Amino acid sequence: MSTHTVQTLETFAGGVASPQGFTASGQYVGIKAAGRGLDLALIVSDRPATAAGVFTTNKAQAAPVTVSKAHLAATSGTARAVVVNSGCANACTGAVGMQDAKEMATLTASLVGCPTEQVLVASTGVIGVNLKMDKIRAGLAGAVAALGSDQGPAAAKAIMTTDPFPKEAAARVSINGVNITVGGMAKGSGMIEPMMATMLGFITTDAAVPRPLLARALREVTDDTFNAITVDGECSTNDCVMLLANGASGVTIDASTYDAFADAVRAVCLPLALGIVRGGEGATKLVTVNVTGAASAKEARTCAKAIANSPLVKTAIHGGDPNWGRLIAVAGRAGVAFELEQAAVTIGPVVLFKDGRPYDEFAPEAANYLKNDELTLTVHLGAGTASSTVWTCDLSAEYVKINAEYRT
Repeated sequence: MSTHTVQTLETFAGGVASPQGFTASGQYVGIKAAGRGLDLALIVSDRPATAAGVFTTNKAQAAPVTVSKAHLAATSGTARAVVVNSGCANACTGAVGMQDAKEMATLTASLVGCPTEQVLVASTGVIGVNLKMDKIRAGLAGAVAALGSDQGPAAAKAIMTTDPFPKEAAARVSINGVNITVGGMAKGSGMIEPMMATMLGFITTDAAVPRPLLARALREVTDDTFNAITVDGECSTNDCVMLLANGASGVTIDASTYDAFADAVRAVCLPLALGIVRGGEGATKLVTVNVTGAASAKEARTCAKAIANSPLVKTAIHGGDPNWGRLIAVAGRAGVAFELEQAAVTIGPVVLFKDGRPYDEFAPEAANYLKNDELTLTVHLGAGTASSTVWTCDLSAEYVKINAEYRT
């Protein structure tokens, strides 16, 4: 029996620099056009931290993804710093792009005072454009000088591209009377359906966590949070989530306290993931899609993603149209077990289809519910007992406008 005592988890206003021993900064160095916001972020641990990452499954992987994966492998999961730029993805940029990503790590390492392999790199922005390395070389020293435990908000702003707002979260839990803290920040607004992680996400903790447990927590939490969101069904070349644990609290996580730690990581990652959907390009509504009655959890997730990515469903939501037929049609073509005579569709609290027949007399009530900016859609497949939840947003004309003009 465990002798550990774990107190109630609590969330608080904080971010990536909230855990002990971490500092962060966000600067404008000139990668973005003037007036477009900060564009270079740093996260630094005051000691080597255990590190884990999840990365895009897209086969067109950006240079920083390749470099960070190599550095995690070379150090057996050890990192001191993360350097992130926005305004340029450094993706599909060939040998030059790879050299630029490596140089970002080398320059940061020299300023922080650690081996190059202990620096992780991430980039976000336009694909197929080379980094302005002259701006990064000139600006990194200032970013290091600006590091502070109160600079998490600046870092969160510096990683944004089309995001309408920065995304930060923090949580703490007491183990044997000592607090451990988890903090994080994320960016993402468009080109969002992770299939691993999504967007860019950076999570820190002052707990000491053995790498197997750290990697397990990141993988399990990612599956329930970042991998359970979609804005437009697109998997980026640059997606990654990184988790660093530096042990500054003096608390070491083991099998008996793993659940408490994983819950704290989840308490940080879920609001970050929901923030990405809430701030989806052109989005006006946050939509929770629940699929129940599935033959397996995998089939429930497959169907939920199909519903969440359907342009017909997303435009109906945007227009406030309680078109339950679109939900049934997606469920029926999702490639999962489905029994129409046992199926049901509920929009908010309103049942519109059940046991093979419609309840269109309740459509006005459902249409009124769809005026809210946070919605829940539930589809019962009638094929089993498994379920899954996915979060998405509506599809508006503004999404088309943003992406039609992204490079110009």
